Amino acid sequence: MQPTLFSSIHLTVSQLTFRIRKLLEGDLEMQDVWVEGEISNLSRPNSGHIYFTLKDKNASLRCMVWKPDAMRLRIQLQDGMAVEAHGRITVYEPQGTYQLAVNLIQPKGEGALYQEFLRLKAALEAEGLFDSQRKRAIPELPRKIGIVTSQTGAALRDMLNTLRRRLPLAQVILAPSPVQGVDAPPALVKAIQSLNTQRPDVILLARGGGSIEDLWAFNDERVVRAVADSKAPVICGVGHETDFTLCDFAADLRAPTPTAAAELATQTTLDDLFAQLTHHASRITDLTLSLLAEQKALTSSVTARLKYASPERRIQSEYQRLDELSRRALSTLAHRIQLQTSSVDGISKRLQSLNPEGILSRGYAIITRKDDGTIISKVSQAHGEMNVRVSDGEFDAILNRKS
Repeated sequence: MQPTLFSSIHLTVSQLTFRIRKLLEGDLEMQDVWVEGEISNLSRPNSGHIYFTLKDKNASLRCMVWKPDAMRLRIQLQDGMAVEAHGRITVYEPQGTYQLAVNLIQPKGEGALYQEFLRLKAALEAEGLFDSQRKRAIPELPRKIGIVTSQTGAALRDMLNTLRRRLPLAQVILAPSPVQGVDAPPALVKAIQSLNTQRPDVILLARGGGSIEDLWAFNDERVVRAVADSKAPVICGVGHETDFTLCDFAADLRAPTPTAAAELATQTTLDDLFAQLTHHASRITDLTLSLLAEQKALTSSVTARLKYASPERRIQSEYQRLDELSRRALSTLAHRIQLQTSSVDGISKRLQSLNPEGILSRGYAIITRKDDGTIISKVSQAHGEMNVRVSDGEFDAILNRKS
């Protein structure tokens, strides 16, 4: 490119932005202007200011309402509302953007997209596509999770991070699809149908926030019917918490954000599984120890009964009984011997008292005839040779009568 013969103006970004601001804000027509359009990206921060975008088919304009003007508004703003906004054009230098500082808003009727939203909602609701009886329960522990969203969007990254953190055991299947524009509805339908052929336990249909135009693919009748006809339960997490699409009503469960959709799909986390395993392991240990204690007590009881009924115990009992009988027999025998001994001693003493030899020891003698051994107890019987027996022996004697 050849340099011009005339010198160019050299400005910094700040200087150029300042000059643009002076031009726009110095134009009196731009300081008292009515702009007609449809509200989207409505935001109400804690500061009390209101931020939104006015759109038509071909362009968009950033708008803001300062808190004092916001407090005087007579209408409740919402996305999709067609309005006429009065204000002045200003430039926000830090970002180099121009915007409409609104001080008055009056309704122009609901926007075309919002009217179409209400028409479709009424028609599909009349068919029963949004009935609560059609809603299916989300499995507590899904093994296979399908995702339908943009392959390059932040929503996918957030959902994958959430699923990886909460339930890394689950298999995740991605069916990528555009989520905005005229090509999005048929692509979303195809992605949902494709996922169902792989029999996931649950499908996450999600995208990040945006205007009603950005989210319109999820209000498309074809997509809504694909969600309602899905064999697997569908969790719809489209936009932010305040955004509603027809897919939210047709889905089995609505999530306020894509991240929340991933959380609702993983009601049972890995930590919950570890806690359950720990609990079950503890229960198994306790039950095992209790069972072992019961079996030990039963074994001890059976062992005791076996010992009581065992031949060895009976033999031991009979041994003991034999010992007892032997002791009693010996005691009885000793007693009887003692009695017999006493009786014998008494008889012996009586015999002793009657024994002739005992009489001899007291000085008496026994005289018998020597020829026939007849005891001589009378004088008349004494004659011839006789034998005299005394205590320490005997001797012969011859009677010498003197008459």
